[in-house]
Amino acid sequence: MNTGASWPTLSIEEAEARVLGIQAKLHRWAIDDPTRRFDDLFNLVCDPAFLLVGWRRVRGNTGARTAGVDGQTAGYVERVRGEAAFLAELRADLKARRFAPLAVRERMIPKPGSSKLRRLGIPTVRDRVVQAALKLVLEPIFEADFQPCSYGFRPGRRAHDALAEIHHFATAGYQWVVEGDIEACFDNIDHTALLGRVRRRVGDKRVVALVKAFCKAGILTEAGQVQDTITGTPQGGILTPPTQWATSASRSR
Repeated sequence: MNTGASWPTLSIEEAEARVLGIQAKLHRWAIDDPTRRFDDLFNLVCDPAFLLVGWRRVRGNTGARTAGVDGQTAGYVERVRGEAAFLAELRADLKARRFAPLAVRERMIPKPGSSKLRRLGIPTVRDRVVQAALKLVLEPIFEADFQPCSYGFRPGRRAHDALAEIHHFATAGYQWVVEGDIEACFDNIDHTALLGRVRRRVGDKRVVALVKAFCKAGILTEAGQVQDTITGTPQGGILTPPTQWATSASRSR
């Protein structure tokens, strides 16, 4: 569908600078007031700079050649529709509240170190771009709620940093390391609890509704059946780590 919506002339450098500046403000405000609930975030998700940066990250990701249920890859979108037309239409649909995520495509892959399989849920390219824009908006807010000792799903942190901290404590005389794992954690996240935690920081109902829509989008199984998503956030989507932080940040405080 051609909406006729125009796309502003915006270089990726200008877009990244704008996004980084706004992210810095959101993060500072979140740190200054741990009880603050952020309104009017939806307009940032629809902002051309956020959508452009989101699209470029989706296009540059190793999964760009993997299609969702609509069969379209990032290369196909760029080649057939063009970046500007695609983003203009997506922005128009978001602002008009016409946007609705499609079910994710199931792909079962071997679980490392195990004979079991784990499920990946592959969103469409269109949905990935919106998820990327949402992540750019939500990440600096929820990042403010973590303790320094928290490492999971955080920008600029990795497992090696956690190991370095363990080594530091071991040399300081600590003798025990406790390792635990929540079985099928992503598959069993309670949507009501998750959205409740999102609302503690996000007062914009449109953003909360968008997060909920992604949680409830459903799964197209490898057998070709559509399953409702009653719980969980499918691994494989860009928004999975941010929804994970919403629960993790609350526990971290």
